[in-house]
Amino acid sequence: MSSSKKTIAIIGATGGQGGSVVNTLLSDPKMSSEWAIRGITRDASKESSKKLASRGVEVVTGDINSKASMLAAFKDAYAVFAVTNYWEKLDHNLEIQQGKNLADAALESGVQHFIWSSLRNVSEMTNGKLQNVHHFDSKAKVEEYIRTTSLPATYFMPGFYMSNFPGQSLRPSPPNNAYTLSMPVPSSSPVPLLATVSDTGKFVKGILQHRSETLGKRVLAATKYYTFDEMLGDFKKVFPEAGKDAGYYEVDRETYLGWMTGAGLPEFAAVELWENMRLLDEGGYYGGEGLEWSLSLVDEPLTTWEEYIKGSEVFKDLK
Repeated sequence: MSSSKKTIAIIGATGGQGGSVVNTLLSDPKMSSEWAIRGITRDASKESSKKLASRGVEVVTGDINSKASMLAAFKDAYAVFAVTNYWEKLDHNLEIQQGKNLADAALESGVQHFIWSSLRNVSEMTNGKLQNVHHFDSKAKVEEYIRTTSLPATYFMPGFYMSNFPGQSLRPSPPNNAYTLSMPVPSSSPVPLLATVSDTGKFVKGILQHRSETLGKRVLAATKYYTFDEMLGDFKKVFPEAGKDAGYYEVDRETYLGWMTGAGLPEFAAVELWENMRLLDEGGYYGGEGLEWSLSLVDEPLTTWEEYIKGSEVFKDLK
């Protein structure tokens, strides 16, 4: 009977992270027998929301800018997966407020396990050297706020999205259209990669299965640390023809900023992304922390970079 199931409310249930949590829980017979899934979306009339409902998800309209809206959305929920999207408005103060709305509503609703999609505080981690990585710092400030409350929480920390590379940082470049991986850091820099859509849910499932061990802890969600050299090596192995002349290009600050503003980003956001990349070489994405404990929570195989590029829509015609 569904009434005996615990309810998990998932913010952004039609998005990358939230959608992955929905898919993983639905495809695991044990989890789907124990958990009722409530997908919280801004617009329940959207096609993606209707698809969720057709799969047995309770679809609820909710606005993370309103604590009252979240109180209604979290009613009787045992667990919550909460994620915000800084890039929608490029406003870190708004993201902090949204995170606090979610946490406050969860606390008032009696939520027993709040899973916050967090990131590290880069300003603090680099002793003020990199002060503009707002989308990290704002999530970290929400985490700091949650830790001052009595809300039982786990901090899910997604790695660097694999999807950020195909056709973006890894693409054909002039003059000879050879594939180039271009980043403003040395090619030996370690980057913890996550296949967001397929693997976010695997980590969140592990968090739900190990509630007592993960409360108050950070779970670092990445398959492994790769260097850009290793990533390029895998690309050449998977696509020997396209990868024949592939190379790494360590780009300078001005060139990188020019690319970002050329792609339509405002100057401050271009600087933010440049600092975000520099973090890989100055302190590390997770501050150099190992992945072993986080990986021990996961009971399904995680996607490797090699598997990801093999299945990438962007690279589907490469040989």
